[in-house]
Order: sequence, then structure tokens, then C-alpha cells
Amino acid sequence: MKRNDGCDGLTGISSWFQEDGLRQVLQEMEALYEQNQADVSEAKAAGRADLIPSIKLRHCCLLRNQRCVVAYLYDRLLRIRALRWEYGSVLPANVRFHMSAEEVQWFGLYKKSLASFMRSIGGQEGLDVTQDMKPPKSLYIQVRCLKDHGEFEIDDGTVILLKKNSQHFLPRWKCEQLIRQGVLEHVMS
Repeated sequence: MKRNDGCDGLTGISSWFQEDGLRQVLQEMEALYEQNQADVSEAKAAGRADLIPSIKLRHCCLLRNQRCVVAYLYDRLLRIRALRWEYGSVLPANVRFHMSAEEVQWFGLYKKSLASFMRSIGGQEGLDVTQDMKPPKSLYIQVRCLKDHGEFEIDDGTVILLKKNSQHFLPRWKCEQLIRQGVLEHVMS
């Protein structure tokens, strides 16, 4: 399996799930295991001590392959978990495109688990722990809309129409998710 550095500017998944590579490694592990089983049986039955070094070598190969597979899968899992914190509960299509069906399913389960946790803390409304990933310098920020998004309601009941290239002065915590999704951009004065 080839190493995935995630060099496309996204925090998370930048290449396809390496299903073929993973399948090849698992087939190799199965062949090594079967070969070891046959040699162990022969070594026990015929008392052949000369087979022990090759049995140990294949066993070390099995352990190495197992570590590599687990490391690859765990790295993908960490990257997918980070996507929830970076993009919110809806993944961009270009990120979802590179995920396997099982990874998409795991993301959905993680999303539900995190939502359940956030509802359980912070009183009746819950607490969104994904907001304010960096401490804010001010509570309101100037934002520019990068694409048509439609109506957007803030806490005081004011409805704002987010049209492409329009600028607004909005509460930071209401905008942060839309900034991460690429709908808004923070305008630095």
C-alpha cells in the first residue's frame, strides 16, 4: 500500500480508499499463514527443526503486515474524524468522493455520536463544541458571501439574504460553520 500524505490542501481524505492494495496485503497474509500452518504441522510430525527459521520469518512478516494495515485504517479514521470538526456535519462532495462506503457510514455514526454528546451538555439547547475552534478576537465579524445561499436567520430573528458578493456584519459564532463550508469568507479590514 502506498503512503497517503493528504497533500491536496484538505485536512482529510485526499485519495481513494486503497481497497485493492488492502486486499493484496490480506491475501498475502492468508498465504503466509497457510504456509506457516503447513510447516508447523510438518515440523511437529517429522521433527524438522530446519523449518523453524522460515516459520519465524513468515510470522514476523504477518505481524508487520498487520501493523501496516491497522496503521493505514487508523490514519484514515483520524482524518475522517477531523473532517467533522473542519467541515461540520455535511461533507463537501469532493471529499465524500474519495471515501469508501464504510468510511461514509463511520462518519455518519461519528456525527450522530458527537451530536448526541453536544445535546447532553450545556442545558436545554446543548452546547456546540465545534464552534470557536480558535478564541475569537471580537463577537461580530465582517463577511462576504462567496455564493448564493438563500435566507439566513440570526438569533434576534433577523433574516438576512446571503447573495453572492454581498457583505454583512454578523455574529462570529453564526458564521463560522458557513465560513468552513466555503459559503462565506471573513473580510479582514
